[in-house]
Amino acid sequence: MGSGNFNHYEDSPVNNSPQGKGLLGAGWRPLTRQFNWDYFFHLASQDSWELMQKFMSATSDIADAMGRNQYTWWANLLNVFSEDTRYYLDEFWNYITPEAPLPDYRYKDILSVEAPVVQTVSRDAIPIDFVLNRLQEITIFKVLDLLGKPDLITQYFMDRSYYYPSVRFINWERLEIMGSAYAYWSEAQVWLQIDYLGRGGRRRYTLIANNITPLVTKATYNLAVMLSGYQSRVGQVHAEFAIRSFPADIQSFTDRVQQAILDSDQLAILVQGEPGTGKTAWTQAVAREILAPLGYVIFILDHDAVENFVPPSYLERICLIINEADNLAQNRASLVAQNNSKTEHILSLLDGTLYQSVIDDAGVHAKQKLVVLMTCNTTERLDPAMLRKGRVDLMYDFVHRFV
Repeated sequence: MGSGNFNHYEDSPVNNSPQGKGLLGAGWRPLTRQFNWDYFFHLASQDSWELMQKFMSATSDIADAMGRNQYTWWANLLNVFSEDTRYYLDEFWNYITPEAPLPDYRYKDILSVEAPVVQTVSRDAIPIDFVLNRLQEITIFKVLDLLGKPDLITQYFMDRSYYYPSVRFINWERLEIMGSAYAYWSEAQVWLQIDYLGRGGRRRYTLIANNITPLVTKATYNLAVMLSGYQSRVGQVHAEFAIRSFPADIQSFTDRVQQAILDSDQLAILVQGEPGTGKTAWTQAVAREILAPLGYVIFILDHDAVENFVPPSYLERICLIINEADNLAQNRASLVAQNNSKTEHILSLLDGTLYQSVIDDAGVHAKQKLVVLMTCNTTERLDPAMLRKGRVDLMYDFVHRFV
């Protein structure tokens, strides 16, 4: 729906409820239904019988109010404005005028979060849900910053609709909301729905769009997520060393990696070497200089995170960094590996079975790009299935002492 008719709403009598007065005091204005010839002609052509019945019913009510012989003419005139007569007139008016604009729920892209995101501290597990919800919250608010002021802001509360003048809008946190609020950007074809949850001022923010991927890609540029115990956090990509500071052979291998990233939708790289050969520093440099500029969101996972982690489907490009993979994807013939499912989970990541074994109608997972960067001290402890053809695309030995 476009924004052409969004400015045709005028003030109506003030709502007498305290909440309604609170909304009016916060800058909201009553939103009244306006006559629209296109909508009326649509009713006349598609529902002419119902339109005629409602018109005759409203006309009959007015005639009955005006034609009472036991009252004077001016009393009959006042009777037209009685509560009963106004009810029937309002019912007819609401029928022949379009409702306040609402989100187009036929749009395929939906991104939602309850904010502010609250962390539940636990000693039993890494707070993966908190960090991923925090990433989603950051993404939604960055998208809203990119969109700027909406063409329309409305709110529905206690059977009344209100609108907020866009010229007065400052930010979403300062916008008084007591029911369900809606905003629309016509150029981007994006809706925002805000539901007041009442628990400590919490709200649910939901973006509904025809195609939100370009906005999400811009909003998540240079973002990195650390999932490692209580050090879990969302921030920016950082690398202590530049790629050009590595030995010449590693720089040459990095060129191969870069080309493979450009050519592939899914790629797994494994580098091995003794401690101090720069494996972890190299993965950070690749993430910072190659993947982040291409729009990849970086996830750095420790061992506990790998076992329970599935990358968010709303992200178009994802990079997973898994250090010390030989302590994680161990040979399943060993007793240690038999006591956990980490090896199977990494194999699923490398096979793409978590993403491409089932494709939904929207094809979201089919277009998701995935790069996995893994380091290990030795490949001898890795499960043999890890090194089979099709799972790890590129391997390299780091032999020079780097740090």
